[in-house]
Amino acid sequence: MTTGAIATAPGHGDVDFPAPAPARPLWLMTLADLALLLVGFFVLLEANYQLDPRAITRAVAVGLGAEPPPLAVAAQIVPGFAPHSARLPTRVDAIAAWARDELRDPRVGLRITGATDGSPTDVDAATGSAALLATDRARAVAAALAEAGVPIERTQISNAGGDAHPARHVLITLAFVGEKGTR
Repeated sequence: MTTGAIATAPGHGDVDFPAPAPARPLWLMTLADLALLLVGFFVLLEANYQLDPRAITRAVAVGLGAEPPPLAVAAQIVPGFAPHSARLPTRVDAIAAWARDELRDPRVGLRITGATDGSPTDVDAATGSAALLATDRARAVAAALAEAGVPIERTQISNAGGDAHPARHVLITLAFVGEKGTR
């Protein structure tokens, strides 16, 4: 084998091979890979900057198999609760008739959400909790609807969070929950 730019194979004097290129240090390749990953990360951040965070959350939840929230289509309200009281202010006969009629469709359900006015006086007398009072108001309306013959198997009871409009009421929402067997 000769030294220089061209090497010949032993026993084959007429076959020429190019000299091997000098090797790059391993740390340089690792640094280049890291730099490309970092650039890709910043491109991903910039691409997602304009997206709605709620849309991203929904997409991730659907991707992980979580059910999307029901789509509200109609609502009724029971207003006029007294401060720190879950006693029904009015009868719910008209709302019960509406709910019975709408719940004949197996694709819908009810969500009953209680709320307080946010004042320090509108809390549960025994515990001092506004969330408990709001849930008690929702439960009282659900019980009155059940007594009036409304099927409550597809009913959710909850309390309004801190981002809701403060009022002493119960909101009854009719929501599309989907076809049976599709979830």
